[in-house]
Amino acid sequence: MTEKKQNWLSGIFGFIGEYKGAMIGSVTLAVLSVACGLIPYFAVSRIIILFLQNEAEMGRIAGMAAIALGGYALHRLLFSTATVLSHQTAFAVLKNIRSAIAEKLICMPMGTVMGRSSGQYKDILVDEVERVEFPIAHMLPEFTSNLLIPVAVLIYMLTLDPRLALCSVTTVVLGLLCFKRMMSNYEVRFSKYMEACETLNSTVIEYVNGIEVIKAFGQSTSSYEKYADAVNGYRDYTLEWYKRSWMFSSAAYSIMPSVLLTVLPAGAVFYRNGTLELPVYIVCIILSLGLVPPLIKVVEFLDNFAVMEQTEAMVQGLLSAEELSRPKKAGQPDGYSFEFKNVGFAYDKAQVLQDVSFTAKEGQMTALAGPSGSGKSTIAKLMVRFWDSGSGEILLGGTNIRDIPQDILMDHISYVSQDNYLFNISILENIRIGRPGATVQEVKEAAKKACCHEFIEKLEHGYDTLAGDAGGQLSGGERQRIAIARAILKNAPVVILDEATAFTDPENEDKIQSSISSLTRGKTLIVIAHRLSTIVNADQILVVDSGRIEASGTHKKLMEECPLYQRLWRSHMDSMRWGMGSRKEEYDPDHKASFKTGR
Repeated sequence: MTEKKQNWLSGIFGFIGEYKGAMIGSVTLAVLSVACGLIPYFAVSRIIILFLQNEAEMGRIAGMAAIALGGYALHRLLFSTATVLSHQTAFAVLKNIRSAIAEKLICMPMGTVMGRSSGQYKDILVDEVERVEFPIAHMLPEFTSNLLIPVAVLIYMLTLDPRLALCSVTTVVLGLLCFKRMMSNYEVRFSKYMEACETLNSTVIEYVNGIEVIKAFGQSTSSYEKYADAVNGYRDYTLEWYKRSWMFSSAAYSIMPSVLLTVLPAGAVFYRNGTLELPVYIVCIILSLGLVPPLIKVVEFLDNFAVMEQTEAMVQGLLSAEELSRPKKAGQPDGYSFEFKNVGFAYDKAQVLQDVSFTAKEGQMTALAGPSGSGKSTIAKLMVRFWDSGSGEILLGGTNIRDIPQDILMDHISYVSQDNYLFNISILENIRIGRPGATVQEVKEAAKKACCHEFIEKLEHGYDTLAGDAGGQLSGGERQRIAIARAILKNAPVVILDEATAFTDPENEDKIQSSISSLTRGKTLIVIAHRLSTIVNADQILVVDSGRIEASGTHKKLMEECPLYQRLWRSHMDSMRWGMGSRKEEYDPDHKASFKTGR
């Protein structure tokens, strides 16, 4: 066995855990079932010899028949038990692999996680991991028995007549050579095949998710080039692979079973020469017919070896990905102020933040404003350690957040992003994610504060409605309000709103701003502004441009001193006038739609 095969075997079997005993038991029972499976061969051959030697007494024939039947029954019982144990082992491995990947994703930086498409994760977690089941569940008992039976039969034939034994394996050797030729460069070809499958999976998911845009712009499957290229690429590669291998495959499956083409004429010659007895000749014919079917199954298992190598490589590639650093000694924040010290961050070698320094004081509201793509959301994500900064320090309560365990860090922070995801569980449980132990009444109170109680009650099953079922009924603003309800329920001392009201409708914006102001009373509030009118009361506004802090101060100060902020404000006011028709909103420092920390 090669080192590479040892690696994938140890890699996959490393997930067996407490089922190691079941695996050993499966292999042991499979070997015993092989031994019992040989009993009928020996019994039948003995019966034939008795008939040919005119010694076929009824008692002896019945005894041999009983032995054959008992051996077969014991073979099936042992084999079935081995299969049950191997399936238990296989499903334990699947569960452990998927659990390990899920835990790994939690520990990986968001940038690394987002580097793969959802189709790639689905392919690994569902399709690739599922491929492990068949080799483990069936390879342990079936591969073992299918390999040992021909070996045992051949050894027995060698004791009867070595010449016929060698003749019986002639076509087997030729067939295996054809299989070997067919399997040349198999790992490379299979790897390319899996790449084509992965591309197809990702593109199909992207196509389905983007079907609304595709239909809106009159595209079709043929005119949507990425989809068409993926489908055609998969078709072309599989057809090319088939054309390269079908001739050798057909030859192998034709030649291997043709053992009688060598055994019959050779045996006839030996019998005529008087060097072979008729009973031995007939027994060897019968035994030779049992050589090939198990070997063909063994060869078919070789394809699963390649699958296992590919799957193990993909799983280990994911599990070996870089994780966020873990503190050697857990630290605790002494307070709830956030401080950035000369922070720099690059994503895919592109510098996103450069020398960013500021302090978001405890109990105050700090807002970030700036053009799209300036780095505002990146700053928010660094605060919750979706990534680690490339340089500088980020402190919470005077403690570097790298020294704070991730679960403790997130206990102190309520984070609401502009991308709000609802799990396909009830609306109640989606809100309860904020505080898993919350009562139904506490969940409803949070929903009322987030102005989503009313529309939830109108759903068919109210709070028990599955979010997936309600997805088509919920607007972007309604989903955002559910996400805000999570944050209200969590009641963490630090609240980060990453453009969390970007999609709220005008009728409810004032109510939501008021509820968030209540939520953030006495808390450290960091807001990434979508509407500048919501941050005019901020204690500090940071103007971000091209990954740098261009200016900081109150709204009034920035309106007097910062040209960029002035342009952003004028642009915001113009959009408000355009969007609200006759309603004209001028700057009002006490405007009710602005965030207030309520100190």
